[in-house]
Amino acid sequence: MRILVIHNQLWAHYKSILFEEIHRELRSKYPDSEFLVAQIALYESTRASMVAQGSEPDFAYPYRVLFERSLDTVTLSERIQGLFRVFHSFRPDVLNITGYYDWAQVLLLFYAKTRGLKVVISSESSMADRTRSTAKEFLKKMIFKCTDAFFCFGQSTVSYLRALGVPESKIAVRRGAVVDNDRVQARFENANQRSKKTESGNRNFIYVGRLAPEKNVKMLLEAYQDCIQSDKSPNWGLIVVGDGPLLEVFREYAVRNGLSQVQFTGGIPWAEVPDYLAQASVLVLPSLSEPWGLVVNEALVCGMPVIVSEKCGCAEDLVSPNQNGFVFDPTDKVGLVRALQYYRDNPGAIERHGTSSKKIIAPFSPGNVAREMVQQYRVLVQ
Repeated sequence: MRILVIHNQLWAHYKSILFEEIHRELRSKYPDSEFLVAQIALYESTRASMVAQGSEPDFAYPYRVLFERSLDTVTLSERIQGLFRVFHSFRPDVLNITGYYDWAQVLLLFYAKTRGLKVVISSESSMADRTRSTAKEFLKKMIFKCTDAFFCFGQSTVSYLRALGVPESKIAVRRGAVVDNDRVQARFENANQRSKKTESGNRNFIYVGRLAPEKNVKMLLEAYQDCIQSDKSPNWGLIVVGDGPLLEVFREYAVRNGLSQVQFTGGIPWAEVPDYLAQASVLVLPSLSEPWGLVVNEALVCGMPVIVSEKCGCAEDLVSPNQNGFVFDPTDKVGLVRALQYYRDNPGAIERHGTSSKKIIAPFSPGNVAREMVQQYRVLVQ
């Protein structure tokens, strides 16, 4: 059994643990199998600040980087040539591509089918994450007819595939959105011991992500301002973790509006995210468009409540209203203010909701997902 996975970028921390678990499972169950992840590039330029500077990859799975530069600089022609080269040199039995927005991968999918191979698509799309067109949806249906199995991030992806006519029998993995739970939890607990956070002292809301228009951070700042202004003794801060084109705009907004308790960290390596989660009590993800939102996984692993936009793919799977957090309409600032105020006014709910978060995230483990994927690879080649 020879499995070739196509992936966009090497420095995707959340995927590395999954690839390692797949490799481990294959070696354990099917020692004669071969596994290779073809990484198209090193990273995306918009996320370069989240790559640990000067660090060398230590990923414990077989991979090959096709272009050792930013994904944004690799042309379609280069991607096509690179993917077909690795395809012919590796000679897989199963091809697993990442999504269907890259024409190079779609062409490889069609080519693989002409060679009699089984094809898997790993998808994180949902009905809510992007504006869609009839023509594009028709094209996706054509692609899906050529696909033998789907690995889905969560229920939002499953529902979307169903709407496009994908039969249940082809949906092999339904909880594929995973992070390195053990590493995240260990780093969080270590940082938590050093944190200044106390039961009676100041608390923080936290946002982690890019500072771009679709992330809706401006509304979060406005909602936070309304929240603390309505409280006679504000003791809640807001930590904004991330970089992007709107960083300076938001810094100026905070200064102009006297939001001295808002802290902007700038871009940080992904590995350090738990360090900042340890300084906060509640994660907020207010995106207008978000295929999933893996930082929510990390927050749940750390036992934190979450306030998540309904446009985030993870909302249906990972947020149980008033059990471990709240889901809100990202165009409704009042709804977000209400959720922020709930935790401000009910500090006892933080620990209770955090306990629920750990229970909800438990099925989303790399080991579980890897076993499901390997089982499906095996079924396809039999």
